[in-house]
Amino acid sequence: MVMGEHAVLHGQWALGAAVDKRIHLELQPRADRQVIIHSALAEYHSDLDQLEDHPNLSFVLKVITLMQPQSGFELTIVSEFSHTVGLGSSAAVTVALVAALMAWHAGHASLDRRILLATAHETVLAVQGRGSGTDLATSVHGGLIAYRMAQREVIPLPGLWPIALVYAGYKTPTPVVIRHIAAAAEANTALYDSLYQLMGDCAEQAMAALEVSDLPGFARCLNMQHGLLDALGVCDASLADIVYRLRGMDGVLAAKISGSGLGDCILALGRVEPDLLPYEVIDVAMSDRGVEIEFVAC
Repeated sequence: MVMGEHAVLHGQWALGAAVDKRIHLELQPRADRQVIIHSALAEYHSDLDQLEDHPNLSFVLKVITLMQPQSGFELTIVSEFSHTVGLGSSAAVTVALVAALMAWHAGHASLDRRILLATAHETVLAVQGRGSGTDLATSVHGGLIAYRMAQREVIPLPGLWPIALVYAGYKTPTPVVIRHIAAAAEANTALYDSLYQLMGDCAEQAMAALEVSDLPGFARCLNMQHGLLDALGVCDASLADIVYRLRGMDGVLAAKISGSGLGDCILALGRVEPDLLPYEVIDVAMSDRGVEIEFVAC
């Protein structure tokens, strides 16, 4: 998430970026009705017609339930990064599996990305009740995008800018953070609505800056967006410490929360000096690659 966290759930624009850390999913059809899954989160074996629940595979199993594949299969999931950091791993796995099942059913690798995004978003909503789909849209399309939830609008934005992520060492699940904000907003709904509007205005200014390659203008919007997230109540002491350490580095133009907040990652725009931080720096770069399908002969 580049900006627009939380506000995107209230009709505002959000920005997301694909990064060069990928999840690889291999689906091998079987002649029977067995579903076998190999991943770092679980080893799983069940019958397609009576899938057993597994807490670590909720998105995967919901995709299978919704899409009703024609036969059993063996699924292998390999990630280039840890599931403990907020790089959208659940979204990436969901998109990859929906794409694989669509391609298997169609018999070719040409995908309707609107249908792919809609199916993946319906899966997430079925599992956790809420979710904007920004991370799903980014996984589908790749690159730097603007996204609005109502019609699942996606606008590609120019530029692959230098970034880094700094991990706080812990994270709070997004649904928990959303409930925390909702409880706080009950006392002053109008004020929170104004915050969401300001976050949306800031995202639109960032989009305009990117269209003319105004990197300093984009950086100002990122820093301002962090202040609005702080006002929303999702910046804790560790995140604030990381932000101001980063902003003190010569090569960093901006630093802000990336994701729901209360832990997880800070996004830095520019060049980070890892030796100056007592936190884990995740070396990533923006990537124009979204979901990709390849058929391999057995």
